[in-house]
Formats: sequence, C-alpha cells, structure tokens
Amino acid sequence: MPQLRDSSNQGPGNTTSRSPDYDSFHRIFGVETEYGVSVTGTDKPCDPGQVAMMMFAPILSRTRSTNTYLENGSRLYLDVGSHPEYATAEARDPATALTQDLAGESIMRRLALGAQQRLRKTHGEHAAIHLFKDNVDSAGHAFGCHENYLVRRYVSLPIIKAQLLPFLVTRQLLTGAGRVTQNGFEITQRAAFLDEGVSSSTTRFRPMVNTRDEPHADPDEFRRLHVIIGDSNRSQWATKMKLATTHLVLCAIESAAKQGVVASGFECCALTDPSRSNKAMSADLSCSKPVVQLEDIDAFRTMQQKLGLRPTVFADGQHSDAVTALEIQYLYLDIVSRFIESHRVQIEQSLPNTDCSDILCEWRTALDALDAKDFSTLSDRVDWVAKYQLLSEMAKRNPALSEVQARQIDMDYHDIVNGSIYSSLVAHGLMKTLVTDDAAEHAVENPPEDTRAALRGAFVRQALDAGATFTCDWTHLKTTAPTRHTAELIDPFAFTPDSEYQQLMESL
Repeated sequence: MPQLRDSSNQGPGNTTSRSPDYDSFHRIFGVETEYGVSVTGTDKPCDPGQVAMMMFAPILSRTRSTNTYLENGSRLYLDVGSHPEYATAEARDPATALTQDLAGESIMRRLALGAQQRLRKTHGEHAAIHLFKDNVDSAGHAFGCHENYLVRRYVSLPIIKAQLLPFLVTRQLLTGAGRVTQNGFEITQRAAFLDEGVSSSTTRFRPMVNTRDEPHADPDEFRRLHVIIGDSNRSQWATKMKLATTHLVLCAIESAAKQGVVASGFECCALTDPSRSNKAMSADLSCSKPVVQLEDIDAFRTMQQKLGLRPTVFADGQHSDAVTALEIQYLYLDIVSRFIESHRVQIEQSLPNTDCSDILCEWRTALDALDAKDFSTLSDRVDWVAKYQLLSEMAKRNPALSEVQARQIDMDYHDIVNGSIYSSLVAHGLMKTLVTDDAAEHAVENPPEDTRAALRGAFVRQALDAGATFTCDWTHLKTTAPTRHTAELIDPFAFTPDSEYQQLMESL
C-alpha cells in the first residue's frame, strides 16, 4: 500500500514573509475537466485522436503547442489518451469557479464545432463530433474531473485522510453524476475506478485524493489539495455545492489544526476501507443502507448523541455496525453549522460571492429530501437523480428499453456539442441554472479579477498581440523574444502588479 508523502513542515509554518491571506479562511478554487471524444456519421474511418487534434488545430496555429494558457487565465491542453482538458483559472469563490468552468465548456464546444465543420468537408456531411463532460466512455475507460483547493500546510495528510475523505465519499449523494452500468444504475461515475483513499500515485493506484506535492504557491505556507473522487457535473448547482461545502469543511479542519488540536469533530468518521465504502454507497439508490464502515463506530455514535442527532434504526430495531452515507453527511453539516456560528465574519469574508447561510440551507434541504425519499425535489439540481428519473420515465413508456439505449441516453446527457437531453431540461425549466449565458461568455475572454489569474491573462493577451515568443505556467511568466524577461507569481491571491511584472509587460 502506498505511503502518505509530505515533503514540507506540518506545523503552523515558520516563514518570515507570509501571504496576507495565510492567516484567514480565504481559499483558491480550481476545476480541471477532461472531456471524452467520439465521432459518428463519417463516410470513412476517423478515430477520436484525429478528432482531438482537429479540435486543437486553431490552438496549434496560434501557439505552436497543444498545451497553452488563455487570455482568461485558464490552461487548455490535450491530455494523455487524446482527452481535451480545461483547467480553470484561480478563483476565490465557488461561484466564480463555476463560471470559469462553464467558460471552459463554451471554449471546448467552439473548438469541437469548428472541427466538425472541417470534418464534414472530408468525411461526409453527416459527421458529428461528440464531446462528453463525463468520466467513463462507452468502452469503459475512465477519465477525471479534479478539484483543487489551496489548504494551509499545517493540515497534515493523515488529517485529510481521516477527516475529509469520509465527507468526499458521502457528498456524492448530492454531487454524483449517475451512470448506467451492466449491474444497473449507480450514483457515481468513478466509484468502480478508484482504488485508494489518499496516495501520491496516479498510475499504479487511482486515489480519491492525490497528494503529489505541487502547491503552485509558497510550499512553506500551502499545499494544493487535489481531489480526484468527484464526478463531472452538468448541474451548475452540483458544481457550486461540491466546492462550497468542501470549503466549509476545510475551514473547520484548518481551524482545529492551526490551534494544534487534532479533533475537529470529524475524526469519528474515519473509514476502514474508503474504496469499499465508495462502491457500496454508489450502488445504494435508496441512500439509506448502512454501507459505510467506520474505524470506530462507538466514537461516531457518541458524537451523534453529543450533537443531538438520531442514529438510524433499521427494520430489525437494531443499530448496525456500519452507518449510512446520510448519517455522515448530517454529522458534517451539524458540525460545520456550529463552526460557522462562531466564525461567521471570517467565513463570510472568505466567500466574496457566495452566501454561506444559503449553502447550509441548500445542503440541509437536499439531505432532508433524500432522507424522506422525496427524490423528485432534487431532480432539477442533482445530476444522478435527474438522469435516473428520466430513465425510469422512459422505461415506463417503453418497457423494452434496452441497456444499450439506456447507455445512449446516459451519454447524450453529457454531450456538450450534439447532445439534446440536458439542454432540453434547462429549456423547459427542469434543471436549475445559476450562471447566465452572458456571464459564462464574459469569462471566456476575462479572468477573475481578484487572483493572479488577472495578471496571467493580461500577459497572455498582450504577448499574443505583440507577437512575442513567450511561455507561462501557473507561477511563472517569461518572454524569450524580442527580449528576455521573467516574472514570478508565487502568491495565487495577489492580483496587483509588482515591479518585476510591470517590467515584463513594458517589454511587450
């Protein structure tokens, strides 16, 4: 089994010059989305790899690379396996990260439609490119949607495993995208493909949280929490909720760790086997079975009693040795709610565009709906519920609906180019939206104004306009022609130009 690897200090930090945001609950959010590609209707063979390269032809002609940064501060690249990938620019707020994620959808859609138009000239007028914002293709190959959270370095990796992982596994009741499998419908797309809870490996093992130490910030202050367990969501509500609720849980964990106290209240939720619990939770469409095995069930029941939460009693009148995913979610919600009561000002300051009271209300409303088996209440915001109810209704109308047809409906839901199901749900008011089309289109060209993405985006725009030869990544900007200049952007919260950055921009 892989060992947890931590390459820096685990104390509260001992740097002399810290980021002004270090001693706060401020956070940087990011979402990386890999898209699946397929093509149908061609007159002659054309594989997904060819299609992906056709999509990136405009990018290649402009930057001579399939790995580039855009004017909105994001990263666009062609990943291993010919998966187009979009990584959002750094955002201070879940609502901003959501808007940037939707901008990525728009950019990918434009690239695919442009490639489709060119493909029809060479492969027939009925050629269609399908771009899937999901996590499993028709052949059963898995790819990811990764969330990134900037976390204070004094939060150790064992704390992440014990206190955050149970939340990440069980939050999928609200954020799972749903999937048709040979064994029936499941809540999540990736449960069958994740082997480990926390690991630095990405090849030999597939972890739920990757601990490879790439903070993209001062490594003495921060770590980048790279969450792999999440599904790609079409629901805007689900994307915002998974980012916002995870932030609130992390705030409580950070607060305890900063005080040198291991106990945040979440430690009683530590899982005996995260992978097994994840798979069992995903298969439980009732959301009420005791499928999550804990390391210390007695500690969990004691915490429930302390918080005034009722343990689930099953048909035989006995309490199980395991717990339901809902029980864990209710415990996290209760602890987070109490934490916010005593830290409201600081939490509100950490969320410039999101109301934490609204998040708590939405969280509780959704859990109560699942607890009451009132799934229809959530069909306009929870992807797996929307998809499952749609498939159930279609099966009622057509009892002969085959697994192949169900899989086609499943895939269509995630097709952002030629799919019709999700857009139809939105058009008929059957799926909540939180971001206007105009706001998403604005984010295609413009980075968030309150992170270093604003500086990166301005540099990329000016360098392209000047015809300069340049490179950049999350923390560095560089020109090599006509002159050589560099600038470092080590603080992801900083958006005010320093002298080094100003000299770089003046050279253009």
